[in-house]
Amino acid sequence: MIYEVFRREREGAAMQHAGSIAAPDGRFAEVYAREQYGRRGESEALWLVPRESIDEIAEFVDEFDLKYRRVDGYSIKERLKEARAAAENATRLRDAFSAGDQNP
Repeated sequence: MIYEVFRREREGAAMQHAGSIAAPDGRFAEVYAREQYGRRGESEALWLVPRESIDEIAEFVDEFDLKYRRVDGYSIKERLKEARAAAENATRLRDAFSAGDQNP
């Protein structure tokens, strides 16, 4: 059976995935996790989870359509493209006008 080990380095820090352990049972996996990730005091806390108990969330659906709360909700690329084009046109007109050309 495969177990996933999560560890916290210091109190208040987030748990992070430390690695995977192949073990015949939970007790063996616990001893091995303690030896690998806690023996030298590098972990403040350990979580040991059987891999089959972990559920993957594959799709993130915005059920309430709250795109305005997310950075990716608004496409700024198109606005930047338009702003750059407007700036280039303004620069071209300014240069043409300062060169004395009345019909740029």
